Amino acid sequence: MNKQQLVSAIRNKRSYLCVGLDTDIEKIPAHLHASPNAVLEFNKAIIDATKDYCVSYKINTAFYEAMGVKGWDIIEQTLHYIPETHFTIADAKRGDIGNTSAQYAKTFFETFPFDAVTVAPYMGEDSVRPFLEYENKVTIVLGLTSNKGASDFELQPAGGEHLYEKVLRTVSAWGTPHNLMFVVGATQASALENVRKIVPDNFLLVPGVGAQGGSLQEVSQYGLNSEAGLLVNASRAVIYAGSGEDFVVKAAEAARQYRDEMATYLQ
Repeated sequence: MNKQQLVSAIRNKRSYLCVGLDTDIEKIPAHLHASPNAVLEFNKAIIDATKDYCVSYKINTAFYEAMGVKGWDIIEQTLHYIPETHFTIADAKRGDIGNTSAQYAKTFFETFPFDAVTVAPYMGEDSVRPFLEYENKVTIVLGLTSNKGASDFELQPAGGEHLYEKVLRTVSAWGTPHNLMFVVGATQASALENVRKIVPDNFLLVPGVGAQGGSLQEVSQYGLNSEAGLLVNASRAVIYAGSGEDFVVKAAEAARQYRDEMATYLQ
C-alpha cells in the first residue's frame, strides 16, 4: 500500500487509526494461554475485531524478538494475516551504517514485506538512505517522541532551533512526502502546529493516544492536513480493552470509538 492508497482508505473509512500489536504474552486473556500459539491466536482475533475501524497495523518487533525464533515466525504469520487493504508498519527503530541499514531494509521490506518501518536518524543520511531506495515503501523517521527522555536530546537547542526541528528539516530533504513519514508523540501535541510548519505534507505517525494520555482531539486539531496526514496509533487502549473471554468485543468497541471520533474531525 502506497501513500495514495492510504489516503483513499482513510477517506473511505473516515478513520486514521493504527492499531498497535504490541502483544505481551503476560497480558493476553488467561483462557488463551492453553493454546500452543496464544500470541498468534490473540493477534488474529484482534485483527478480525478491528479491521473495519482502522486503516493500519503496527507490529512492535521487540515484543516478538524477545521470544526468539518463534517470535519471528509469529511476526510473519501476523503480517500475512493482515488484509492487504491495511497499511503495515514494522516498529523496529533500526538505523546503522549504510551496509547494515541495507540489510535491515531488506529484512522489513523483502523478507517481511511491510509497507513501512520506523528508523532512528541519529547516524545521519547514509543510515537512512538504504530504506528510502525502496520504491513504494515508506520510511518512518523518529522526530519528536512521546517519552520523558525526549527532553534529553530532542528538545535541546541546536543552532537556534530545537534538535527535533533540525532533524525534521534535514531529513525531509532526503526524500518526499510519498516515502517519508515522521514519528511525533501525542503527548507533544502542543508542538504539532510547529511540526506542520516544517513538514506540512508528510504523514505523521502519532503514538501516545490512550494509555499514555495523549489527546486525540489536540492531535487532530494541529496535525491534520488536506490529505489527513495522520496515523494515530493506539495499542494497549485497544488490544487490552478487555481481559476476559469478551476481549474481542471490547477491542472492537474501543476501535470503533476511536473511528467515530476521528470521523468528526475529518469533517
